[in-house]
Amino acid sequence: MDKFSKDDLIRAAGGLVWRDSPRGKKLAVIHRSRYGGDWTLPKGKLKWGESWQEAALREVREEIGMESRLGSFVGCNTYDVNGVPKVVLFWNMTLTGEGNFEPSEEVKELRWLTVEEALEQLDYPSERALLWVSTHQMTT
Repeated sequence: MDKFSKDDLIRAAGGLVWRDSPRGKKLAVIHRSRYGGDWTLPKGKLKWGESWQEAALREVREEIGMESRLGSFVGCNTYDVNGVPKVVLFWNMTLTGEGNFEPSEEVKELRWLTVEEALEQLDYPSERALLWVSTHQMTT
């Protein structure tokens, strides 16, 4: 079995960002042009000295342009990026105020979707599974 040093692991964090609407709770889903035009949850790599939670809040703020607060821990996704393992931790988050989404080089579009719409839109099965877990956490 291969041994990995701490430098051989990509650490990232993100959020399932919720807001209330007349149709119930809606989830922030972003469209990135950088990774083949995927639809995904907001997330990104930790900076040096940053906690997982700090990174999750920062990445959400950077990618959707809105402040949020952490809620319950949802879970993690793991996968390889060019042979290096990557771990992404996710939290439920709620907005602490409205802001302005500004398209960027990385994030082209933000959509607020119902759970059903998000399950159809998200490109990655592992993120759809996190959404399923999150919605069941909220109802129990």
